[in-house]
Amino acid sequence: MASLGSEAEREPLLGPGSPGSREWDVVETQEHYRSRWRSVRILYLTMFLSSVGFSIVIMSIWPYLQKIDQTADASFLGWVIASFSLGQMVASPLFGLWSNYRPRKEPLIVSIFISVAANCLYAYVHVPAAHNKYYMLIARGLVGFGAGNVAVVRSYIAGATSLQERTSAMANTSTCQALGFILGPETTDEVHNPEGSIDQVAVVATNVLFFVVLFIFALFETILTPLTMDMYAWTQEQAVLYDGIILAVLGVEAVIVFMGVKLLSKKIDERAILLGGLVVVWVGFFILLPWGNEFPKVQWQDLHNSSIPNTTFGEIIIDLWNSPREDHSEQPTGCPIEQAWCLYTPVIHLAQFLTAAVLVGIGYPACNVMSYTLYSKVLGPKPQGMYMGWLSASGSAARILGPVFISHVYTYLGPRWAFSLVCGIVVLTISLMGAVYRRLVAFSVRYGRIQE
Repeated sequence: MASLGSEAEREPLLGPGSPGSREWDVVETQEHYRSRWRSVRILYLTMFLSSVGFSIVIMSIWPYLQKIDQTADASFLGWVIASFSLGQMVASPLFGLWSNYRPRKEPLIVSIFISVAANCLYAYVHVPAAHNKYYMLIARGLVGFGAGNVAVVRSYIAGATSLQERTSAMANTSTCQALGFILGPETTDEVHNPEGSIDQVAVVATNVLFFVVLFIFALFETILTPLTMDMYAWTQEQAVLYDGIILAVLGVEAVIVFMGVKLLSKKIDERAILLGGLVVVWVGFFILLPWGNEFPKVQWQDLHNSSIPNTTFGEIIIDLWNSPREDHSEQPTGCPIEQAWCLYTPVIHLAQFLTAAVLVGIGYPACNVMSYTLYSKVLGPKPQGMYMGWLSASGSAARILGPVFISHVYTYLGPRWAFSLVCGIVVLTISLMGAVYRRLVAFSVRYGRIQE
């Protein structure tokens, strides 16, 4: 008999006793298929609404923090922003482990209640007489903790896809038993054991790949506005508008890439697509390297000294959030003289920047979906909650470290060093993938259930 974790992994979200519950076989019926994918669509809608809510709140944090606590400074703002990802990083493995041994409804319901309570706390952090900024810090951390349910969502969606593939394979194979293929005693034990037989090297490598992919895009989003303002002498208002348009176009491009990758993966090995996506990302950042003899316009106004300010990540965000309330007609534009590299670093031409953005917009979604797909297939027909929790945690860590890394390197050393280091990171990632390429195979392929 399958373990409790394996049974819970097959249980749908729509309630006990429905097709796919513990009384049903692993082979999926048509009614079970409809029930499972109805649950998947509900989860898609839930995560979409969660993302919309995050986007609405994030832009209000700084003015709200200023209003409720005058002692809050830029460095504290950085902690408030990071607390969401930190909370999610801690919660993802916990919720994932929970979903391995209990029905997924439990961690999902608890996480939603935590999110609701945390948002209520965020709405009323102005009420206490003192220490309001710390209440906001706790509120954002708890919102992130509730958002750790993404591990459960990913494991359920991966399980739905995995079950569909296993059912199709079993329907077309005469050499199967009630719960799987005839694999021999060793492999049969592996199927029943939710913790054994998984290639841990492939698991760790895929987590690293996923971390790098999210790390790269997080730093690209962060540097977008400062880079365009420095290189093209855009005002803050222009940068917010034009960069917003660029990100919107990249979003549309990502949707197209996702659809194309789905079709391409039927003809090309998923590992090859992931490797190709990394190469495209590397080319994009290589193109961003400054070349030539033309230099950006330099801000000479309001020059007090030539030292580089001790700019924190929070202060960079404050500059962006304050932009709609400032008089842009009187602000100097161009590359700040305080950034010493502005005097000797060539300009990154607009065509150069747009070409790089298009390439990153192609490579990132391809790498994102392929790394996640390979990860779920490497795990195979086992409870994936805890493992998906580690994947979500690695993504959260990337969203914390990426902006901090690029903001400091860019401010102190300039785009040549910043993008050179990114290129180096991508090269190391490609090398890592080459080293583990043969191990990044589906569980069923690894144990000979189906041919690769």
